[in-house]
Amino acid sequence: MSTNVNREDVEHVAELARLRLTPEELEQFSVQLSRILTYVEEVKAVDTTGVPATTSMVAGDANVWREDEVRPSLSREQAVGNAPEAADGLFRVPRIIRDR
Repeated sequence: MSTNVNREDVEHVAELARLRLTPEELEQFSVQLSRILTYVEEVKAVDTTGVPATTSMVAGDANVWREDEVRPSLSREQAVGNAPEAADGLFRVPRIIRDR
C-alpha cells in the first residue's frame, strides 16, 4: 500500500508549525513523508499475535539510570557571570507579560 502526502498537506503542516519552507523542501518532505507513512502501514500489517507488549527495550526491571549524587557545580556568581544583565545573583530578562 502506498500513502501519498501531497504538497498541500506539507504546506498545511508547515503553516501550523510556523515553518517557512522552500518549494524544494516542500517537494522533498512530500516524498519523505509518503515513504514514512508507507513504511508505517507495512509495520502495522505485521501479525503480532502472541507477542507480549513491552514498554521498554531493557529486559526485566533493570534501572538503567545512575544513582543521583551531589557533585560540585557552579556558584551563583559563576552562573550569572556572563549574563548580559544580572542583579542580586539572578538573571535579568526583558519583561514579556504586561499588566492589563
